[in-house]
Amino acid sequence: MKTGTTTEEAGVYTTLEELIRMQYRAQGVSLLPRRPLRSLLTGRHASRLRGRGLNFEEIRAYLPGDDIRTIDWRVTGRTQRPAVRVYTEERDRPLFVVVDQRISMFFGSRKNMNSVTAAEIAAAACWRALANGDRVGGVVFNDSESVEVKPLRSRSTVMRLLGEVVRMNRALNAQTGPKANAGKLNEVLDKLVRAVKHDSLVVVLSTFFGDSEETVRSLSRLAAHNDLVIGLIYDELQMHPPEGGRLLVTDGDLQIEVSRAGERERHKLSEFFIDRMQKTRQRLAGLGVPVMMISNAQDALEQVRRQIGGIAAAGRGGQL
Repeated sequence: MKTGTTTEEAGVYTTLEELIRMQYRAQGVSLLPRRPLRSLLTGRHASRLRGRGLNFEEIRAYLPGDDIRTIDWRVTGRTQRPAVRVYTEERDRPLFVVVDQRISMFFGSRKNMNSVTAAEIAAAACWRALANGDRVGGVVFNDSESVEVKPLRSRSTVMRLLGEVVRMNRALNAQTGPKANAGKLNEVLDKLVRAVKHDSLVVVLSTFFGDSEETVRSLSRLAAHNDLVIGLIYDELQMHPPEGGRLLVTDGDLQIEVSRAGERERHKLSEFFIDRMQKTRQRLAGLGVPVMMISNAQDALEQVRRQIGGIAAAGRGGQL
């Protein structure tokens, strides 16, 4: 595995060294939403735990083993039955990051390939969560395989996960790569539903090539018992094809070459990509979860920082 990136490879491929460096960049990026003041990517959240804490939750009947210091004597005296006050406490929340490294992600016209942008955000999220004492795990997948890393609170687990990202990332090749597998996304999400039970933060990073109603069903099931955040990665060239020259356009299975694309051809291509992006966004927006639009032409973490601050989504207890 390479430890450095040449000038020609910068933005095309990533390295483990570069993803390790993301832990220092993540420290300088605030991932806290402005309202409410809880972190979206740090893995800390308010959860329902029994015991003493800061936030009152309910009054219930005393049970053997309850701390006598939680007894509410006023309610006990009024009802003539022992009652205790229950509070919420904060606990760690596992981070489960899903990183798409299919051949459909191997595209970029300016700064990064989509695959590199996804890798950078995934690395930053992992390091941020680990620094806050949370367990980190995830799934990395390409067109032919998927690797699951169980969430653990250890640097070695993060290194293993990022190592898989780098391995699949550096195997991408437009000439000799595997055939695009549109169905792999739904296959991975279906397995994810069974693997991630509840109370996790799930971050999915992809262009969502191959998304369908089945995608929405799987994501909806994940969001029912977990906090779900989506990073929809795109390339701006798809929205605004260049004037003239030679364009190679593909849907992952078939490809056509357009020589000296004129205004009419560019307009049709732009309409095609915008329509596909809008359909994907509409599907994801219907989930009621945060959807970040991440351009591969701009700094990935700066975009996360800007968008997280304004995101509000309905989660299991309201907003994230």
